[in-house]
Amino acid sequence: MEKADFYKTLDVARNASEREIKKAYRRLAMKYHPDRNTDNPDAEAKFKDIQEAYAILSDEQKRAAYDQFGHAGVDPSMGGGRGHSGGDSFSDVFGDVFGDIFGGGGGGHRSQVTRGADLRYNLDLSLEEAVFGMETKIKIPTSVSCTTCKGTGSKSGKSGVCSSCAGHGQVRMQQGMFSVQQTCPTCHGSGSQITDPCGKCRGTGKTKEQKTLSVKIPAGVDTGDRIRLGGEGEAGDHGGPAGDLYVQVNVREHAIFTRDGANLYCDMPISFATATLGGELEVPTLSGKVKLKVPPETQTGKLFRLRGKGVKPVRGGPVGDLMCRVNVETPVSLTAEQKALVEQLEASFKTGGTKHNPQEHSWLGGVKSFFDKMKS
Repeated sequence: MEKADFYKTLDVARNASEREIKKAYRRLAMKYHPDRNTDNPDAEAKFKDIQEAYAILSDEQKRAAYDQFGHAGVDPSMGGGRGHSGGDSFSDVFGDVFGDIFGGGGGGHRSQVTRGADLRYNLDLSLEEAVFGMETKIKIPTSVSCTTCKGTGSKSGKSGVCSSCAGHGQVRMQQGMFSVQQTCPTCHGSGSQITDPCGKCRGTGKTKEQKTLSVKIPAGVDTGDRIRLGGEGEAGDHGGPAGDLYVQVNVREHAIFTRDGANLYCDMPISFATATLGGELEVPTLSGKVKLKVPPETQTGKLFRLRGKGVKPVRGGPVGDLMCRVNVETPVSLTAEQKALVEQLEASFKTGGTKHNPQEHSWLGGVKSFFDKMKS
């Protein structure tokens, strides 16, 4: 029976790259693995064909011979040889393919020294603190490098070869008919083992500590901004560099102002008389009181802009404005005399027709037109 073309077996083009060939092999090996196809008697034979095809096409010299002479170029009975001298060995790729299943992976051992984890601290600020900036102190519970062993975890500062993996960082596990390589559970891939653990940190190289840090908050920060403190995170493993600390800013709600970027907004209640006749009001800003002239016949919802009374953004740009929104307050808790005066005032408005209430007249006209259209 004639052998199938190796490229067709792996379902790749003849000019496929090494990466494409490896990817195809991984996909097919997972699909036809005998342990996953116990009810398919043809899966094992298919799996062996896939192995053979990959063993040839992943080796640069064997692939060149196969491309030139076909199966005869790699048949050992015809001088082609079956040794796999280059490329990835099957055991390497097998560990790569099934690493996620069995918890390991191919490759050499990992470095002992690793960078520490980053930390986050949530900092609540008042609007004034965020706008003008400040300096504050925060307390951070974290892991720091052990001062006794200098982060090595060992009294002598040295470590020996791991007894479980003999320094390779990897061990082999038997999974059915296959031998699977995975990270050594004793040394976690480092290949070394501490034989004289430090008494203070018990061999971990780290100790728990609460640090007090001074944080400078720049003027103009807003909710969502982060301040990075380099090297103030968790200590690294075995003397590795510490991670960073990120201070996450949250600005609390303010009793008067709301912020939108560089601008501030506030609602300003004014009396009926001031709105009608005009007047002058004292308006609060973050830098003090200012005078605001209210023109006669001011309506509810009108915005007054106070330029330069907002926020200077932390990332630069012009200072924002303070936007004051007018709300005309209806008088409440009136006495009988006051009610009578309001009725007299209302009666005097009616003698002037619609000129005193143009918005009301316009709205009522629109309502009438709406109902007239519904009737027609």
